[in-house]
Amino acid sequence: MNRTIVAQLARPLLVSICVAVVLTVVVRGGGTVLGSAASFAVLLPFVAAALCVVGLGLVRPRVDRLVGRLTHHREVTPYSALAAAAARIRAGSLEQALPGLTEVVASGTGASRTVVWLAVDDRLVSAAAQPPHDTAPPTVESLAVLLSRPDTDYVVPVLDGPVLRAVLAIGKPDAAITPEDKRLMHDVANGAGLLLRSVALNAELAERIRRADDLASELEASQQRLAHAREIERRRLVVELGYATVDRLAALRDEVVGARSVLTPGRERAGTAMDALKRARVGLEDLIDRFRVIARGVYPAVLRDQGPMAALEELAADLPRAVRLTGDLGRRLSWEVESGIYYLTASAIQQLAGRPAERELLVHLEHADGRLSVHVEDTAPVVTAQEVRDALAGDAERLAALGGELELIDHAAGADGSTAHGTARVVVLDAWLPDRLEPQVGQASVEAWMR
Repeated sequence: MNRTIVAQLARPLLVSICVAVVLTVVVRGGGTVLGSAASFAVLLPFVAAALCVVGLGLVRPRVDRLVGRLTHHREVTPYSALAAAAARIRAGSLEQALPGLTEVVASGTGASRTVVWLAVDDRLVSAAAQPPHDTAPPTVESLAVLLSRPDTDYVVPVLDGPVLRAVLAIGKPDAAITPEDKRLMHDVANGAGLLLRSVALNAELAERIRRADDLASELEASQQRLAHAREIERRRLVVELGYATVDRLAALRDEVVGARSVLTPGRERAGTAMDALKRARVGLEDLIDRFRVIARGVYPAVLRDQGPMAALEELAADLPRAVRLTGDLGRRLSWEVESGIYYLTASAIQQLAGRPAERELLVHLEHADGRLSVHVEDTAPVVTAQEVRDALAGDAERLAALGGELELIDHAAGADGSTAHGTARVVVLDAWLPDRLEPQVGQASVEAWMR
């Protein structure tokens, strides 16, 4: 039997029973009490009617709840639901209106679960639910994923043109979704569409503001890291210049002073002066060569023009130990990234290949997974890993300032006294830098905004 018909018959029947009981009790009971006072007995039906009018206003909600429990029918029309939703909206802020909207839909459909989902950054975030969530609001990737959830039986999307802004979803595991439920949800969604679109846009705006704040913070941190890296490079350049010039300039000055002293009047010794000037010339050429090496290290022209692979090949060609370079970086990267890896690798190569050795030094560069990485493997180390670590202290600090990492391992020999390469020790260096130094802020949820 149709639940609506049963509810329509049950309600007047219960009201009639209540009215009959009141009339019987008042008229008969009052007549028995008053006895022969006929003038007062005539007024008893009017008193009973007045009590019925007043009592119906008091017992009607209880009658409706009783009918609902008996017939599982909800006397909520789309119009009353929209009126209730409008009252909820007027009662408070937009965020406070959403829980009221879920209550209206739950009451109108008899659903055990009602959720309002907002579309934020290509995903759906639960903004309100009836009954409320016990934990953090859940998130689903798409409307298709939402439809596959076991607690979702019917959904109504709220569109802003072709853009999905929100979704009304209900779950009725113990009952079927009726045409009345669907019609009610569509009407509520249409009536509250402006509300849901406004809340979704506010959520998206709040998310973008939060991401902008994170981006500004990350930008400031990136600027600090780059400034720290510049300071490290400045200190390294000061040390290099001091090492290259102090002793050589002092020796050059001594040779020039010596040549001038033997050429003073009365002490002309051309041969001695010539020898001093020749030594001064050799010292000056050595100083010039050293300045060229420093300039090439500070600003390698090959690195700028052809990239780190070519610059490392040029560096390795002047070393006493063979170096085998492998890898393919593909496209060129920013100067900070390429130079960061180059300087570290160059320092490591100079330390490990600065003296002759039986085996060649293996160096592999790779650009993959958003990283520019280098792998250096020395199967016949002439220095210890600690010596290399001490020499690379400044480069490691600069690498960390740019957001990279460095790992240096000195592998001990195996149980048979050798490693896979047949040597007692293998020094391995692994380092990487992100291929982009610009601030990158990932997407974050808007649960905090919802709360």
